[in-house]
Amino acid sequence: MNVTLGLAALAVLFLLLALQVPIAIAMIVVSFAGVWLMLGLAPAIGVLANTPYEFIASWTLSAVPMFLLMGFVAFHGGLTAGLFDAAKVGLRKVPGGLGIAAIVACSGFAAVCGSSLATAASLGRIAIPEMVRAGYKPSIAAGTLAAGGTIGALIPPSILMIIYGVFAETSVTQVFMGGISVGLLTALSYAIVILLIAFLRKDIIPAEVEGIEHLETSQVLRAVWPILVLIALVFGGLFSGLFTATEAGAVGAAGALVLVALTGRLNWDVLRQSMLETLATCASLFIIGVGAVMFTRFLGLSGVAGLVSGAVQASDLNYVQLMVVIVVIYLVLGMFMEPFGAMLVTLPVLLPVLQAHDINLVWFGVFLVKLLEIGMITPPLGMNVFVIRNVAGKYASLTDVFKGVTPFLAADLVLVAILIAFPAIVLFLPQALG
Repeated sequence: MNVTLGLAALAVLFLLLALQVPIAIAMIVVSFAGVWLMLGLAPAIGVLANTPYEFIASWTLSAVPMFLLMGFVAFHGGLTAGLFDAAKVGLRKVPGGLGIAAIVACSGFAAVCGSSLATAASLGRIAIPEMVRAGYKPSIAAGTLAAGGTIGALIPPSILMIIYGVFAETSVTQVFMGGISVGLLTALSYAIVILLIAFLRKDIIPAEVEGIEHLETSQVLRAVWPILVLIALVFGGLFSGLFTATEAGAVGAAGALVLVALTGRLNWDVLRQSMLETLATCASLFIIGVGAVMFTRFLGLSGVAGLVSGAVQASDLNYVQLMVVIVVIYLVLGMFMEPFGAMLVTLPVLLPVLQAHDINLVWFGVFLVKLLEIGMITPPLGMNVFVIRNVAGKYASLTDVFKGVTPFLAADLVLVAILIAFPAIVLFLPQALG
């Protein structure tokens, strides 16, 4: 063990990240150099040679490309195109109904996507221009979609939850079940924000929106039935125990292909684009995972993980104090790092602490994803905000989008406090169905 070397490596890692070195490269280089200095060149080469296969060959991780493929096929095949229209029809009489419809559409898209950025980008292109034309202030229209995109990683299938389950060695299916409650509560809290603004500030959200009544309900249902079938297929099989989370990914990908074929939209361009985007996303995620596994091993060898765990236990923090510290850590990291990097850099240090405090790892997995998704809309580097800025184009500036997400950030912080106070909100479904 060499705690001093481990702490120095941590400092070097954060320095590299501050210099905008890609997080995967930073973790791999620091881990390799640390093991080399501590044990010698041969063990360092051994870790570098063996870790990629040991990590990527995980059976559970095979769900990642499958769920990604399902989402990309559904999107490029047009299965998700009717979600916003369907929500508009159902909410046309509600104050702020167009904004709430965007949140509902984000929730539906999340059920076949698993990506916050993809949810924000896909629905933002459709919803923002229509909301602005209906009289919504551009900042709140853009902010609604930036915040709504975060639901993409909360409602299963969630790629973040799969990666967490692998690293924490806990049931991905149970984390998925816990994510449903938090995802729906997030959508509800955002809808309440929109309702309050609609009642209190009619200059921001108009009281009534014209031009929705002409939509035919039957036409909308015909457009949206394939995505409803796909959601029912994946969720029904997963939560009934018919197949595991990993198998659900394969079933979902196959189901998406069949449904796109039935609608007559399956062609070479859809397949090619879906496959390329799946491969590119998997490659970026898995190399970060390889770096995180190497870094975890190095921290274990150096004794840093044990040192941090011992220090937290010695400080005698109670449950609430520990949670406040964790919330602050992730809110700060979320301002500067993307979610996968923030999660995988910190989990090696935090997992021993959580186990020492007997904190349920299923609950923490869902709670962690919620914190990471808050980071997607916090300044200065909220990734969803930048995606929405690009999608919004002429409708909203970067400053407008950050202004627009502010009330949703407030709702998120209230929900975080509720989750800390009432863990049963997350654990109810896993315990009832698991």
